[in-house]
Amino acid sequence: MRVLVVEDEPLLAEAIRAGLELQSIAADVVGDGEAALIAVDLTSYDAVVLDRDIPVIHGDEVCRTIAERSPRPAVIMLTAAHSLQSRVDGLALGADDYLTKPFEFPELVARLHALARRPFAAQPAVLEVRDIRLDPTRHEVTRRGHFVHLTRKEFAVLEVLMRDPDAVVSAEQLLARAWDENANPFTHTVKVTISALRRKLGEPWPISTVTGAGYTMRITP
Repeated sequence: MRVLVVEDEPLLAEAIRAGLELQSIAADVVGDGEAALIAVDLTSYDAVVLDRDIPVIHGDEVCRTIAERSPRPAVIMLTAAHSLQSRVDGLALGADDYLTKPFEFPELVARLHALARRPFAAQPAVLEVRDIRLDPTRHEVTRRGHFVHLTRKEFAVLEVLMRDPDAVVSAEQLLARAWDENANPFTHTVKVTISALRRKLGEPWPISTVTGAGYTMRITP
């Protein structure tokens, strides 16, 4: 999952980013509304964690602008206001969910995973492809019932592939979905991560390479 965090308090923004990374959620951070809209133009985010009171362009306008896009990322709005009317106003602007500060971090993660499932209505909360089972909320992967220890990036890459196992996903797409904006597109990071995944998941290899195109979990001849 790729998330944009829009928060003008640097310490809070970094805490959210670091916490999301620990959950294998790639996160980029910007500190104002103008930078947020530019980032959303440039990157296909799954979700935006949006502080309502941000400078340059107010969070309300950012939310309204994102809501008019199609397709668009989900939006979780953050605010210090606890009133019912504030929550109603935020949702009316197009926010998909609402959290008041201070909030418990596990709740933010759970809500992000819930929102990520909305465009994939046919998908259950737990992903299963043949004998591999991935639980995004518990951050667990098993194969044939045995726990598989994965790094955060390995987990993120596997989740991208399992969300659409018949698709061929290019290395560039995996970089865009599982890494943040600091990823170097000219490295062999994706190839190395796929190799590590294959080794840890074991034979028969669940991830196939489609020469010149990318990677897939579909059964190939």
